[in-house]
Amino acid sequence: MIKELENLRNEIKEIFQHLHEHPEVSWQEVETTKFITAFLKDRGYKVSNFKENTGLVMEVGSGRTCIAVRTDMDALWQEVDGVFKANHSCGHDAHMTMVIGVLLLLEKLEKLNNDNIKLKFIFQPAEEKGTGALKMIEQGVLDDVDYLYGVHLRPIQELSDGFAAGAILHGASMFLNGEINGSDAHAARPHLGQNAIEVAAAIVNEINNIHINPLVPYSAKMTKLHAGGDSANIIPGRASFTIDLRAQTNEMMKQLITKINMILEGISLIHNVKIDSQICATMPAATKSEEAIKIMEKAIAESIGKEKLMPPIVTTGGEDFHHYTNNRPHLKATMLGLGCDLQPGLHHPKMRFNEDSMFTGIEILARTILHTIDKVQS
Repeated sequence: MIKELENLRNEIKEIFQHLHEHPEVSWQEVETTKFITAFLKDRGYKVSNFKENTGLVMEVGSGRTCIAVRTDMDALWQEVDGVFKANHSCGHDAHMTMVIGVLLLLEKLEKLNNDNIKLKFIFQPAEEKGTGALKMIEQGVLDDVDYLYGVHLRPIQELSDGFAAGAILHGASMFLNGEINGSDAHAARPHLGQNAIEVAAAIVNEINNIHINPLVPYSAKMTKLHAGGDSANIIPGRASFTIDLRAQTNEMMKQLITKINMILEGISLIHNVKIDSQICATMPAATKSEEAIKIMEKAIAESIGKEKLMPPIVTTGGEDFHHYTNNRPHLKATMLGLGCDLQPGLHHPKMRFNEDSMFTGIEILARTILHTIDKVQS
């Protein structure tokens, strides 16, 4: 397998370079979709595209058992060197490259066409919005899938370069958008209105006073606040904000959102303002499939050695991959955690990683699929 993968090195690097240099944000992955679709069709594969979203799916084989590998596609919108732009600082360019690399490697090994197995390659948009997986589920992409595998680069804070884990146990996450609706006032007469900035500050202070079971990791923080205009002598009565919520379990998330809603209701009464809020996206905590994890751990040990196989990673980060298992409990699914010297961290505008690690990821995922085929056929 190493020899066949080495022969693909230049082609895979070119694919990564193109994807890295052409990032697109959630639900706008139009050119990314065109590029991948054209690449797959040029190799003779049938690709399914969707009018409703920018995702795509490629299937090969005709068996009753379906094994799927999924990648996210979208980039983040963030400030890089003083300019806001789309930026692949979460590694989705590498994820797409690895999934394409798995296809190319299985092609080289002549393992794609199987009368007993259907292989599905899922390219999913809008992971960063937490809604892309839900849209793919609506499209029926998961209806025939039995095994589902994914991959995510891990930062140095979680996994060292050259190591890998057979599962990433993400926590639950939720994004809440809110609006503070009060009245503007002259800066010299603050009693005639409500200062939305002070209301937002009160929300932040009360969020910091939330106390739930400390044995289960959780966090809540305001990540966006817009209030006021160009005039410095106007007290703004209106503001919009976003609160990011994280919890290691789905039950803890329920407790956390209950606390947040109580805070917003109480501050609304104290400050005599209307506070509207709505949940704009939510991602459930991971559920474990011991069968899928064991298959992937075997593939990791064969690829890089048992000494570099690490236990499943528990992380407070969120991942909409877990919508698939949340909505389809029968799925046997897991996500490869790949150590790759990623620093300073995920979502940092200058995020970098060891690009050669992608070839390790490709080998592990390919072996995982082959072991799954062997298990199904045995």
